[in-house]
Amino acid sequence: MTRPRDEMLEHEFDGIREFDNPPPGWIMWMLYGSIVVAVGYWLFYQTFAVGRQPGQLYEAEMARAAEVQLARMAKQELSDATLQLMAAVPAQVDEGRKLFEQFCVVCHGAGGEGNVGPNLTDPYWIHGGAPMKIWSTVTNGVPDKGMVAWAGQLGPARVQKVVAFVLTLKNTNRPGKAPQGEPEAAAAAPSGAAVGAPATSAAPEPART
Repeated sequence: MTRPRDEMLEHEFDGIREFDNPPPGWIMWMLYGSIVVAVGYWLFYQTFAVGRQPGQLYEAEMARAAEVQLARMAKQELSDATLQLMAAVPAQVDEGRKLFEQFCVVCHGAGGEGNVGPNLTDPYWIHGGAPMKIWSTVTNGVPDKGMVAWAGQLGPARVQKVVAFVLTLKNTNRPGKAPQGEPEAAAAAPSGAAVGAPATSAAPEPART
């Protein structure tokens, strides 16, 4: 037996009574459909990870764009921009990681946290943290510190891949060896001061007679 529509409820509050009207069928179908879609989305993207989420699609698209840009810059001189682009390409970084694990972990630790060599994950750098500074250090070595010049053993292409991987370690701040050197921002300050205004105004020097 179906209940009559617009049935008055016995409940009363503050002199107000209400009808017991069921919601329209289309609203209920929208509710049920939303539940089905939500469960399907959860299974497809979260539980079984069949599809890629928007963030993953964005990262993949950025990597493809970096690869295209690298191809365009292939004949240009190596620069900070080139190395930064390499650090955005997963294939380049993965090759650099394998080389790092093969040749660099003894001195710098498996995660770049430092061992004999400095910690590569903090913001402090002995010889500069800019991409080309890191490339120069890896290429030419630091003989007085016991770091060999890797250009002869790895070759230019593989050195660039190692640098690309090291760039992904920057500022990840893994616990390890205490900071050494100077903060990268501080190292860049003198060049910035030469171009623009000084960060702080000094008191005028008294006149000398």
